[in-house]
Amino acid sequence: MRLRILTERLTTGWIVAISVTVMLLTAVVAAALVHRSLPIVEGHSLGALLGGSEWRPLEGKFGFRPFIVGTVWVTVLAMALAVPVCLLAAIYLAEYARDATRAIVRPLLDVLAGIPSVVHGLFGVLLLVPLVSDHLAPWAARHLACLPGATPQQGYSTGYCLLTGAIVLAMMVAPVIISIADEVLRGVPVAMREASLAVGATRWETVKHVSVRFAAPGLVASVVLGFSRAFGETMAVLMVVGNVAMSPKSLFDPAYPLPALIANNYGEMMSIPLYDSALLLAALILMVTVLAFNLLAQGVLVVARRRAAQ
Repeated sequence: MRLRILTERLTTGWIVAISVTVMLLTAVVAAALVHRSLPIVEGHSLGALLGGSEWRPLEGKFGFRPFIVGTVWVTVLAMALAVPVCLLAAIYLAEYARDATRAIVRPLLDVLAGIPSVVHGLFGVLLLVPLVSDHLAPWAARHLACLPGATPQQGYSTGYCLLTGAIVLAMMVAPVIISIADEVLRGVPVAMREASLAVGATRWETVKHVSVRFAAPGLVASVVLGFSRAFGETMAVLMVVGNVAMSPKSLFDPAYPLPALIANNYGEMMSIPLYDSALLLAALILMVTVLAFNLLAQGVLVVARRRAAQ
């Protein structure tokens, strides 16, 4: 009995120590980024840095607006493409698919989730870039030509653009969202489904009003995880998004997300004053944004759980 109590106390202490260590690591990373970002913040106003549109390190101009806009647009567009398809696929797997179909699809999702990001980037370069430049952009140009104020160049793209990056990101986050949403939907009690069907609801009405409502917190969590994966993705987006420091005005314009800025430039030209501090400020912006979004998502989860419990 004493050995059992001692083992439980040691296990509890070990779990608490690991949890505290994880929190401390997060705090240490944030503190390090803040410390290394202070030189550029002291020399420039934060508003000028975040709202500035010029990125000329040699001239001491560090405007982050094009990179922030590029990051937001490519992530939002990727989630807009991925979330509806992924949720519908998860509903099909959980509610309608046969066991044989699930036995085939589930391993394929695991394989897709494990594909390195550079492979997704190569797929985008070899297939999506020519598709966008040779087909989608000319098609858009023909349809945009009839709009007031349209120019002959409108709709033209090299293929390395916002749309290509968003499609690649959507492909990368899809397995994560589908897998988690499928597990959440399959966790809905069978008794709730049977009760809904027993009072005359159709299968789709049961899915929409019972399964999805009960699983809403988990579905939100799956979308949050997909967003976190998309927002911080570097290599695949870097390879296909164009990497031009400008705010994109259309789907066919190049963009330059913050992760790509850090990956492309950190370690190079560090002799330029404040350049190192500017890149670490970009990393801090990424971290704060993801943290803020996760806190917002936690609030949504709390509200969803309360509604599901009613």
